[in-house]
This record gives sequence, C-alpha cells and structure tokens, in this order.
Amino acid sequence: MARFTLPRDLYHGKGAMEALKTFEGKKAIVCVGGGSMKRFGFLDKAVGYLQQAGMEVKIFDGIEPDPSVETVMRGAAAMAEFEPDWIVAIGGGSPIDAAKAMWIKYEYPDITFEEMCKVFGIPKLRQKAHFCAISSTSGTATEVTAFSIITDYAKGIKYPIADFEITPDVAIVDPELAETMPKKLVAHTGMDAMTHAIEAYVSTANCAYTDPLAIFAIRMIQADLVGSYNGDMAKRDAMHDAQCLAGMAFSNALLGIVHSMAHKTGAAFADYGAHIIHGAANAMYLPKVIAFNAKDPAAKARYGVIADEMKLGGANDDEKVRLLIEYLRGMNDDLNIPHGIKFYGADSYPCEQGFVPEDVFLARLPEIAKNAIGDACTGSNPRQPSQEEMEKLLKCCYYDTEVDF
Repeated sequence: MARFTLPRDLYHGKGAMEALKTFEGKKAIVCVGGGSMKRFGFLDKAVGYLQQAGMEVKIFDGIEPDPSVETVMRGAAAMAEFEPDWIVAIGGGSPIDAAKAMWIKYEYPDITFEEMCKVFGIPKLRQKAHFCAISSTSGTATEVTAFSIITDYAKGIKYPIADFEITPDVAIVDPELAETMPKKLVAHTGMDAMTHAIEAYVSTANCAYTDPLAIFAIRMIQADLVGSYNGDMAKRDAMHDAQCLAGMAFSNALLGIVHSMAHKTGAAFADYGAHIIHGAANAMYLPKVIAFNAKDPAAKARYGVIADEMKLGGANDDEKVRLLIEYLRGMNDDLNIPHGIKFYGADSYPCEQGFVPEDVFLARLPEIAKNAIGDACTGSNPRQPSQEEMEKLLKCCYYDTEVDF
C-alpha cells in the first residue's frame, strides 16, 4: 500500500493571499525570515488579512537561512506562550521549514529534535493548531510537502524531518511573491525544483500519481527557468507553479542521493566562512548522480523518458542519458552555477578556487559520505551506494570529473 498526501486546500494565482481572510480561528502566529517579506509589503498584507478574519496576530521574525535547532526551540516557546490555533509561515523554504518543526514542538513540548528526525515517526498534529504555508521562492515547494530541513550547527549537518503529519493544511502559491526574488535565488531554487522532479521520477517510490506531476514540472522548468532568471515575469510566474508540481511529486515519491549529498555537504564547511547553498549543491551534483544511477537499467530507462519529454534526441537510452546530463550542465552555465565544489566560491559563483580547500574536503570526506548514506533520502534512490562508491561520487562532485562506476 502507498499513500498520496497533499494540503487539503491550495490557493494559487495572483492575489491568492486574500484566502487568509476566510480562515476561522482566534489567534494566528506568523513566522517569517529576514526583511524581504516586510520590505515588499507581503507581511503587512498577511497580518491585515488575518485580522480581517477576526484573529489576534503575533509575528515571529528573524528566522535565518538554513534554520537552526535553536531557532526552532525559540519559536516553539513563543507559540507555547501565545497559544495560536493557526500557524502561518511566509517566505522561502527556511521560515516555512522552521515553522513546521516549531509546530511539532508546540504540539508536543517534550519531544526532542532527535525524535522529530525519525522518518515518519511524528505523532498526530492538529491538536492545537493548523498550518498554512505561503511560499515566496520557486524551488523548495515546502508549502505542499511532508518535509522540513533543519541544521544542527554543532554537528554541521542538515537533518530532514519527514512525515505526512507536517504537510501543511493550506498552501498559498501566489506568484506576486516570487516576482521579488533576486536572480541568484531564481537560479538556485529553480534547479532545486528540477532536481525534485527528476529524483521523484526515478525514485523507487514513484507511482502513477506522482509521474505526471514530475514530468510536467520538468517540461515547465525546461521551458521557463532560464527565461525567469533573465527577468521574464510571465515565466517567473509559471516557475512558481512548476516548482509546486515538482513538490507534490517528490513529497509522495520521495527523493534520492542528490539531496542526501546536498544535505550533508551544505553546512559541512561552515567553519570556512560559507554554506554550499542547497539549490546550487543539487545543480552541481545532479548530473553526476544521473551518471551513477544510470548503471541501473530501470533508472536508465526512466532518464530516457525524461530526455524524450524534453525532446533532447538520442537513438538509445545511453545517448539519451548523455544528452540529459549535457543539457543540465548547460542550464547550470546559463544560471551561473559552478560544476563542482572545488570551483564554488563563497558567494556561490564559479571561480578557479572555491572556499572549500582540497585537504579539508578529503579529510572530512569519509564522515560526509557516511552521513549521506544514512540520510532519509538515500533509501528511495534507484541505486544504493556503498561507502566507497559514495566517497568516489563526492570526489567527482568536488573535482567535476566523470562518473564511470
């Protein structure tokens, strides 16, 4: 038996935020990140709509990119004090992911972070509050997914929380919010969405309900991402829908080792002054993982279908896989994303020598590989890597060398 879960309600299109006026409840806490939602007036708009619905509203702000366990605990404490019956998270993946984790801790004050990270092990939510997610970026799709990513900075590891319980009750996909994204964010979130769709399609948990969502998302991202990056607002609006479709697919079909490696490398070198931004990590690793997974016949055939849907040509599946890899690398070039960790600058742009020194990478490689194998996304990857294979794959991702094993 398999399960397919999405938010009960999804409001989409320009002006969709007005749906907040229809919510029923007494108190709402609005969780938000940095200044962009305030600066562009979206936070005030959300608060105003909730007040029109007759609710008392509290703001919990300052949620950082790659939110920490400590931020989650602070937010949960604020919720415990305020006692909201609606949690409304607005912004990119970080504030929404953080708010999902806060929600768990608010409903179950004694739960530990380690217990939250047990895959599909969260107790029943909605005893105290319902959850609404309003996404401002076109990538994570956390507004429709059963996932949240929280960083334990003491360990330098990003942990996925995975449970259908944290699928939001309401998702609001309003493209007006995405039109304010800076170019770099468009690039990174867009390739995150492409990775979601491709990994969901080749996942061992794929099914007839997720495949159409994944394939259509891939077609839309191919058509719209580079144009969105270059300032075409009609394509920017379309990308906001495309990433949401990709999210619906992966939330139910799960992901693979592109994400496992991105989770475990993202904060692994924070002591050298930067993170490997999640979407950029996915963009760099995806072509390598396709080459690795294509040694599995079923995965190779599915990559062939993707290449066909993208009209890339190729007389057989081997050629189609090669053309798919070439196309994705070309997209990275168009979006100013490097091809390897060695060439990833602290500002995320390509450079001759990135911020991660070779000796540091090699010293930490065995532990990163072990953690990636243990990541929640690895189990649904079509080819299960050994420790040795994961280390070799990560080396290819560092040096940008060909995967031939």
